[in-house]
Amino acid sequence: MERLTIQEEEAMRWIWQIAPCYVKDVLAKYNEPKPPYTTLASVIKNLERKKYVKTQQRGNTYEYTPLIEESEYKRTFLNGVVQNYFENSYKEMVSFFAREQKLSAKDLEDILRMIEKGRE
Repeated sequence: MERLTIQEEEAMRWIWQIAPCYVKDVLAKYNEPKPPYTTLASVIKNLERKKYVKTQQRGNTYEYTPLIEESEYKRTFLNGVVQNYFENSYKEMVSFFAREQKLSAKDLEDILRMIEKGRE
């Protein structure tokens, strides 16, 4: 799976949320200042080239549907971050965020509860 640019990820997040959709639907989700329609259309065309979306012609426009689930994308690239930056250890990653005070003790307790609930 090819890594997405920041612009491609942003467009893809909207596509996952509203699919199937058209460029105009995705553009409507952006805050001001919105990118030009042609720029967004090019970004989405790149997503098609990278096999993240499939295209179906509808009259004189194209409808886009994701080919890759959002969870699959997150899993693939989060695994890469853990492998490259945290010695392939999720424990190291959580420890890093706790040390950097990005996670509180309450957050860690909530995570533990979620883990335990997932095991049930």
